[in-house]
Amino acid sequence: MPSTSASIRTTHLRLLGMAALWGASWPWGRVIAQTMPPLAAASLRFVLASLALLLWMHWRGGLQPLLRLTSKQWLGLACAAAFGVLGYSTFFMLGVQLVPAGKASIVVTLNPAATLLLAALLFGERLNARIALGMVLAVVGAWIAIAGGVSMDSWLEHSGRGELLLLGCVASWVAYTLIGRVVLKGLDALTTTTVTSLIGAAMLGGTSLAMEGTASWGRLAATPWTSWACLAALALGATAVAYAWFFDGVKTLGAGAAAGYISLVPVFGILFSSLWLGEALHPSLLIGGGIAVAGMAIMHFARYGWPRRQIAAANT
Repeated sequence: MPSTSASIRTTHLRLLGMAALWGASWPWGRVIAQTMPPLAAASLRFVLASLALLLWMHWRGGLQPLLRLTSKQWLGLACAAAFGVLGYSTFFMLGVQLVPAGKASIVVTLNPAATLLLAALLFGERLNARIALGMVLAVVGAWIAIAGGVSMDSWLEHSGRGELLLLGCVASWVAYTLIGRVVLKGLDALTTTTVTSLIGAAMLGGTSLAMEGTASWGRLAATPWTSWACLAALALGATAVAYAWFFDGVKTLGAGAAAGYISLVPVFGILFSSLWLGEALHPSLLIGGGIAVAGMAIMHFARYGWPRRQIAAANT
């Protein structure tokens, strides 16, 4: 049955909210990483998110899907959590400790380019000229924004650990996406997100104890309330609520149309970082960010088509 106009409008507003929440996760993460032990905070984020997702699963029809998982599926979910939660969150929290949140958010534009390139190499996925153009623009734009417009030699000489850690976010997300393509077939998105969050929270907790020590957890009591508010927003808003709206968008409009809104994440990331944290809007950040977002949008539309065609396909 075709979706009503009101339903489609509501879905678009929710997807816009999803992009805003994911963009806001960068300044929230920077506040947390500078005031809390980063890995302990990441673990707590996914503990809170897991609880919210379990409640959502229960409300949607119960937790039986968890009991029906096979040992092979549990192993696949553990591998996905190792890259998508443990790896990505570790690089994310350590990276935003050292790099301004607005600049850090530009790294999102590299995810689809790297994923599509490796998918073409590993799975034979076809690329066309428009996708290739989008990939080039995304990489060039991200380079301008993150490197501040300096030359390659100068950046390599003076680049800090933070920028390199952010590239670890890209590698982790690409690995998570490609692993999911192989080992997570047949699993619904809510079950996948819930279980990987649970496993990832445990992995992050163990890593925090090993690297930060038990004393770091004791220091959490002295954390200012603003950091706890950011942590709650990151866990409940940028994880549970944003994923719920994304899944609703996939169901109503199709995966391609819903994923298109991810192009707006760096825009919101730069905007919120400037408004909330007072980060300077350097020309290279605005120019590079604009080029990177345009490249990501071109890749998306070259692969999935324009929104009207996507919605029409979803309603047939």
